[in-house]
Amino acid sequence: MSSASSAAAPRPLVVFDLDGTLIDTAPDLVASTNHSIAGEGLEPVTRDELNIAFSHGSRAMITRAFALRDRALSTDTLDRLQAIFLEHYTSQMPGASRPFPGLIEALDRLDAAGIAAAVCTNKLEGPARRLLEALDLTKHFAAITGADTFPVRKPHADHLLGTIRLAGGTPETTVMVGDSVNDMLVARNAGVAALGVPFGYTDVHISELSPDHVIDHYDELDAALFERLTGR
Repeated sequence: MSSASSAAAPRPLVVFDLDGTLIDTAPDLVASTNHSIAGEGLEPVTRDELNIAFSHGSRAMITRAFALRDRALSTDTLDRLQAIFLEHYTSQMPGASRPFPGLIEALDRLDAAGIAAAVCTNKLEGPARRLLEALDLTKHFAAITGADTFPVRKPHADHLLGTIRLAGGTPETTVMVGDSVNDMLVARNAGVAALGVPFGYTDVHISELSPDHVIDHYDELDAALFERLTGR
């Protein structure tokens, strides 16, 4: 094979969701939601109450908080509160958010095996990048895409397919790692192998969302598992 052909070869790729998959961001998401709704006279919400909204972005968290307190929410108010949320959230980064146990070692193992990594999240791209930078994780990822990177977002296939393209991969040599229904659906919609993690933010166990495989800890994520999932 020529050097030109080698350079053009697609990269084996693992694409990660962010909140609840790469990083335990729940404490900061709860704090920023409560900060944003405080001026509206709503009682604070808890982690358990917000849990199923974490993977859907700041607007979903604010909307759920209003629904939990039986309060109507106009689009104008939602826009204003989202701006308050984002200012508070980004100003506090990284706050209490931390990578899940074993993640850094897993990223290093994949890299040593020639497998690239990327991020595909329904968090806005700017805050996602700032969080990863604050945790010194950006260097691990060939591409980072968010809810506003493309005209569509997870579970639409084009969000994941666009991420794969930016990272230099192909769907056939990619594994999607996530904790929520959006992650499992986007993998299915894009024709990509789906790996579930059970320590994230969902109201059902990840095994009920039809992943191809589930790991309990990042110690289990290595080249051998990648090869089994992609049939390489």
